Amino acid sequence: GKNVFQAEIDATAELIDFLRFNVQFAQRSTSYQPISTDPKVTLNSMVYRGMEGFWAAVCPFNFAAIGGNLPMAPALMGNAVLWKPSDTAVLSNYEAFKIYREAGLPPGVINFVPADGPTFGDTITASPHLAGINFTGSAATFKRLWRQVGENLDNYINFPRMIGECGGKNMHFVHPSADLENVANGTVRSAFEYNGQKCSACSRLYVPESMWPKLKERLLSILSEVKMGSPLDRQNLVTAVIDAKAFARTKSYIDYAKSSPHLTILTGGNYDDSVGYFVEPTVIVTSDPSDKLMAEAFTRTKSYIDYAKSCPHLTILTGGNYDDSVGYFVEPTVIVTTDPSDKLMAEEIFAPVLTVYVYPDSKVKETVELSKNTSPFALTGAIYVQDEVAKAELAEAFRFNAGNFYINDKSTGSIVGQQPFGGSRQSGTNDKAGGPFYMTRFMSPQAVKETFVPLKDWRYPSLEK
Repeated sequence: GKNVFQAEIDATAELIDFLRFNVQFAQRSTSYQPISTDPKVTLNSMVYRGMEGFWAAVCPFNFAAIGGNLPMAPALMGNAVLWKPSDTAVLSNYEAFKIYREAGLPPGVINFVPADGPTFGDTITASPHLAGINFTGSAATFKRLWRQVGENLDNYINFPRMIGECGGKNMHFVHPSADLENVANGTVRSAFEYNGQKCSACSRLYVPESMWPKLKERLLSILSEVKMGSPLDRQNLVTAVIDAKAFARTKSYIDYAKSSPHLTILTGGNYDDSVGYFVEPTVIVTSDPSDKLMAEAFTRTKSYIDYAKSCPHLTILTGGNYDDSVGYFVEPTVIVTTDPSDKLMAEEIFAPVLTVYVYPDSKVKETVELSKNTSPFALTGAIYVQDEVAKAELAEAFRFNAGNFYINDKSTGSIVGQQPFGGSRQSGTNDKAGGPFYMTRFMSPQAVKETFVPLKDWRYPSLEK
């Protein structure tokens, strides 16, 4: 999980930001009133209402702030909400729910419903009163819910609205003109804080050949200082991944990198589940920019690590270890690939595993095109570049590849009210939580015209003789 410092930022500060900004955005979005050319004759108005039926908030494990925001945003706009917490974050979400009730939330407005995921999904999509689904989670689950809604369209009173924030396979694309130290520091933070379990985490890194030797040295130097252990110790940047399933998934990617010829584990690659699900921060270099490590938590992570260990085109530069004896621990792992189309470059791993592809300096444009088409996601992305012409070209090239785009900054760390968050393609509906347009999705406005002067003739002027 998060260390105590990161948890305070998430569960307290960010949730407070959501609540405060959403109220402001709600006030702004309901301030418009239509024109009345002569109010003494006709008065036009707009009534801002919630929606008929109920909203379902399906929440993720990784951010308590998101867990608290998904149900509260529609509730603020006048809706009744069912709040389904993640199975691995029930307690943190329930604490937020209790705070809402203590603060005066009326009973029945938000209803806390811990439940089996498929059972909850089947139940809400079968109800004719479903008004909408506010979802954060995997693209596969969101698609399942959307299909179920589609199959039940004839049964609904209204067309349900779908809001989805799904996964990402986020890149840092480094131009030859980039500031090396900025790249190294930003990449380590983005890829490995909170064990890579952010949908915005950097999971693939594109580096020019001319910069790679020094950047490689700097990454290894930084990661040698990164500590892994209990989340209660603020000195530990990396702690355990969320559960056994996450541990196995991450492990599989690291093992894959160890065995692949076009992947090299630069650092990390270790994992330990003896006292918790710990995965060492791992950087993987690939020669195939479309490798699966560039696109997809202990079983799944473990499978990726094992794949890297066995793949001839993959090299584990650091990390590559995992241990689930007392918790799901995966060592921060860096893998280098020579195959840009390897699965490590395409699949979301959601763990402290970074895959690196080193490209020729003369093939910036070709590598840009590779990176654009390797992953089906479009959540976050970053470019590191000092050359102004190249900056403009790269920003234009990646305009549809990231809903949140960073220039000379890491791909994580969006702040409510500053960087409204959301992506398109398989990353979601890009409704931008933390921004001014998000709250309008939960309204069903009514336009009202009131006339004060009676109509005295049915004829229009054009019908008169």
